[in-house]
Amino acid sequence: MKDKNVAGILALLFGFLGIHRFYLGQTGLGIVYLIFCLVPIIWLIAFVDAILFFVMDKDTFDMKYNREHVDKRDIRRNVAQERRRERVRTYDDRSSSRRKDRPQTTRRGSARSRKPDPFKKTGIEKYKDYDFKGAIADFQKSLGVRPKDPGTHFYLACAYSMEEDVEKGFEHLEKAVQLGFSEMEKINSTDALAFLRIQPDYDTFKANGFRRVSKNIEGVESEREMDDLLLSKLKRLGDLKERGLISEDEFLKEKAKLLK
Repeated sequence: MKDKNVAGILALLFGFLGIHRFYLGQTGLGIVYLIFCLVPIIWLIAFVDAILFFVMDKDTFDMKYNREHVDKRDIRRNVAQERRRERVRTYDDRSSSRRKDRPQTTRRGSARSRKPDPFKKTGIEKYKDYDFKGAIADFQKSLGVRPKDPGTHFYLACAYSMEEDVEKGFEHLEKAVQLGFSEMEKINSTDALAFLRIQPDYDTFKANGFRRVSKNIEGVESEREMDDLLLSKLKRLGDLKERGLISEDEFLKEKAKLLK
């Protein structure tokens, strides 16, 4: 990622050679500076370039010379905002869970509480640090403690989407919805799920209530189509025989081929 101060210093010291333009990836403009490096006006232009770089706003510089990084930064900023909102929800959930996790006294006077689950917390931390493989490992451990947590399944769907694992992403998004995850707007807008949403099967998956179409059903439908096609060919072959267009021997020969 290019720095405006570095560009300014290069323009100030070596601007007449066009070094700052080469640094900014403007090779053609850099060559022009190099060709006219002995012309005094180039020195003045390079000095003006240096002043402009030093006073230029960082965002303006990035938009002009770091466009690719700005686009990625915007995506990360959106993810970060989503995480901040999630952090607030996590705090609320934690406060609610503390009340739910208070020990309940049994008839014998003993206390029972839910199993502690440190893995979800560490998984969220790794997810926020873009360590998606580490986050997946921790979320899987979390499911070993609380297998029916819709939030954990949703995080897994996001992490697998970022890892471009379509099958696992759909699997855990399906489970999250089945277990009660109802924030449809979040599913439709979260940047981390963008890779799943561009898949050809996503519209069918969504229309089916965020449930995958069974491959077994697809197989049965394919077999039925094959059977219908075979019957159609046999019927057409019988029509040709009745109309006298093929002989009995030819009919039996073609029928044997179809039934192989």
